[in-house]
Formats: sequence, C-alpha cells, structure tokens
Amino acid sequence: MQKVILDEQKISGTIEKIAREIIVKNSPMENVVLVGIRTGGAFLAARLQQAITRLDVPAPPLGIIDITLYRDDWTRIGPTPMVGKTELPFSIDDKTVILVDDVLFTGRTVRAAMDAIIDYGRPKKIELAILVDRGDGNRELPITANYVGGVWDTTPDETINVYLKEAGSYDHAVIESKKAA
Repeated sequence: MQKVILDEQKISGTIEKIAREIIVKNSPMENVVLVGIRTGGAFLAARLQQAITRLDVPAPPLGIIDITLYRDDWTRIGPTPMVGKTELPFSIDDKTVILVDDVLFTGRTVRAAMDAIIDYGRPKKIELAILVDRGDGNRELPITANYVGGVWDTTPDETINVYLKEAGSYDHAVIESKKAA
C-alpha cells in the first residue's frame, strides 16, 4: 500500500523553501558548501544549488559523499559492498557544510556521513538539510535536521521512499506499508 506525501510540485517547492532558509541563516554564503549523501541526497544537493542560484546568490560549491564504508552495518550488506565515489573538489576546512539527504530516519546515515566528512577536513560547522523527516520517535541517535521539508511520523511497518527523476523515476515521495492490504 502506498500513500503519496509529496508530488513533483511539492518537492520543487520544498527545495525552494529550504534554499531560502539556508540563505537567510548563512548569508553572505561565502563559506558555505553543499554535500549530498549519495544517492538521493546528491541529487537533492544539486537541486538546492540550482535553487540558490535562482535566488541571485552565487552557487555554493557542491560535493558528493559516499558513506558505504562508514556505515555501522556495512558488514551485513554483503561480502562485497558497492562503494560509490566521493567527490569533494574543494576544502571543507573552516566551512559551513550543509549535508543533504532525502530521508532522516534513525540518524545512522547522517552519523556515517559526518564521520566521512571529518576524514576530509575540519569544517567550522555541519548543518543538515532533509527533504523528509520520519519523526524523532524513530531516531536511534540524537540527530535532528536544521532544514526540513516535512515531518511524517511513521510506524515500524512503514517506510518512506523518495523517488527522483535523476534516478529514472518521476518526482514523488511515498509512505509504503509492509503490511499486506
């Protein structure tokens, strides 16, 4: 069973809203970088960068981080986990890193991303931008987002998936139930 919580128009509007919030909080933006967590977060970070430039602000540098080997469950993934490429073509030292991901659930992905970022330098600050927050009742680590598109509290038998055109779908986010209908 699926329930659409964000359609293409709402996703676009949410990205614009988050872009404005980032600009207001971090103006003049000269020491801000965007880092998307591969895969969904990387697509959203690129869209955030574009939304920021549409607001007549210079584009912040954009990077992508792969967290596969930083996950605390990577040995459970399989004998040969698929490791993607990390692309940080700039220094993160003394920068405000806006970490971007699609869904915040337990906090473990974000923790892994922060560990990976720290291996690349010493940012002044790390902030978190999330399209969908599944509510802090599901959190296993004390992590909260600075910029949130929306919060949907879910039960253990539900998941939230964000589907984006960059991954071969059309833009939408859904709550999917594992229970048989």
